[in-house]
Amino acid sequence: MYHLRRELHLACRNSTETLAGLLFLIVCSTMFPLALGPSPTLLQQTGAAILWVCTLLACLLPLERLYNADAEDGSLDILQITLHPAFIALGKMLIHWLTTGLPILLATPLLAVFFQLPAPILPVLLASLALGSLTLSLIGGMTAAITLGARRNSLLLPVLTLPLMVPTLIFGTLACAPPAGPASMTNLSLLAALFLLALPSCPFIAGISLEEGQA
Repeated sequence: MYHLRRELHLACRNSTETLAGLLFLIVCSTMFPLALGPSPTLLQQTGAAILWVCTLLACLLPLERLYNADAEDGSLDILQITLHPAFIALGKMLIHWLTTGLPILLATPLLAVFFQLPAPILPVLLASLALGSLTLSLIGGMTAAITLGARRNSLLLPVLTLPLMVPTLIFGTLACAPPAGPASMTNLSLLAALFLLALPSCPFIAGISLEEGQA
């Protein structure tokens, strides 16, 4: 619990990063209708996919700094004295979602109105983004740990992370394809399966990477 309180305190101190991700989502989302035109039909067909792509990119923004500050000031070594590296990684992944994924979920209904998405799609969109953003935080936390200390980290991190996030993006987008029905439930089930697979494996792999990186 101390680890989570510490990470939440640090996240509150660096609240500009949370605002940056949310502002990126809003600005990026609003740019697409300007480029595509005001056609309601086109916006309804592409709105969910646009929100998903913008969510994925917004989740990438804070990853490079997820472990770097603690590694540079020695806090990561101290944490590993009392906590298993996998729990350290899991805590950082959870805080990443609370400061990035949760604000995106809260902003989604407003953006859905902006894209004129049908009302029946909104619950599916929120469910898919909830499962998907959790999975993205787990995957991102894992790859951030793997690339910690690597040269050209800022370039290597997205190159490694984006391909691993593609299945989540595909199933999330397909789940929101109108009309909502059995196909949406199937894709939501696949999203849930990806989350359940990532939940134990990503912190475990991240923990191994942190342990080896600090050895």
